[in-house]
Amino acid sequence: MSDPTTGSRPTLEAVAERAGVSRATVSRVVNGGAGVRAPLAEKVRRAVRELGYVPNHAARTLVTRRNGAVAVIVAEPEFRIFSDPFFEQQIRGISRELTAHDSQLVLLWVEDRGEHERIARYLGGGHVDGALAFSVHNDDALPSVIRRAGVPAVFGGRPGWPEAVEGPGVPYVDCDNRGGAREAVRYLRSLGRRRIAHVAGPADLTASTDRLDGYRDVLPEADPGLLAHGDFTVAGGARAMAELLDRRPDLDAVFAANDLMASGALGELRARGRRVPQDVALVGFDDMASVVEATDPPLTTVRQDIEGMGRLMVRLLLDGAAGRDECGAEPPRAVITATELVRRASA
Repeated sequence: MSDPTTGSRPTLEAVAERAGVSRATVSRVVNGGAGVRAPLAEKVRRAVRELGYVPNHAARTLVTRRNGAVAVIVAEPEFRIFSDPFFEQQIRGISRELTAHDSQLVLLWVEDRGEHERIARYLGGGHVDGALAFSVHNDDALPSVIRRAGVPAVFGGRPGWPEAVEGPGVPYVDCDNRGGAREAVRYLRSLGRRRIAHVAGPADLTASTDRLDGYRDVLPEADPGLLAHGDFTVAGGARAMAELLDRRPDLDAVFAANDLMASGALGELRARGRRVPQDVALVGFDDMASVVEATDPPLTTVRQDIEGMGRLMVRLLLDGAAGRDECGAEPPRAVITATELVRRASA
């Protein structure tokens, strides 16, 4: 009889013989199944180590119905993903949490709306166990594409598309955008500033509208001339700041909806001869180290835990796929994280 421990790749049968258990027992231990007594499970794990057994991925997928991979879909073109530190931090959090759960990240992005078919084919092909999507604009068909693919999904940011607003709850992770904005504007008012402008983000992203609502909560009668929209980029912040200064040269404070736009606004204020904070106080949103450390003066901003939110998205996805959280309770449909105003020299 041939020795089952010989050959280039040890088999499940070889592990079973070495451990003195059945093949089914080895399969349950290797694939994380329950019902194996601790002493037997330890014998199997020891045999696995001794033989250098590596599970066959295709066979394991058939048994566990898991691929060990999650699609991370950013509804922005490639240049935005790799130039905006927000995406870098969120993807880093997602990657670290997936690694902790022995899963891989597959990064997809949307250069234009015509790419939805490509994403639909990939998701529908059974390559991943679920999808994480963020920066989804309100008129984007991406949520429908993910739903039709039939994979579990969690979204970064409060959903604003019609199906999510009118239909059942969509799992998502977000920060308290509106509360953070309120705190920023209240702080500017506490400094004695009375002509507080707002550089808002894109009107089709809920993070932008929530922060704008927070601004209006504190300043319901604000002059419409003190509002300008940017696009969450440095250049967009500079353009919006120029527009505001042309309309309201007497403004004495600015709340920008993200740190990149605050950085652009700061450059435009300096170009116009305005001192920060003496003439114009400035507050951003995000607290991205690579941005706030590069501004002069250092930027006062609203901190959100971007990397932590990425980790939470993974946990919510995996708990939802399992039908329970670590304590056996039904997982929440949404998680809202706290924000914090970080005071520095710009305000």
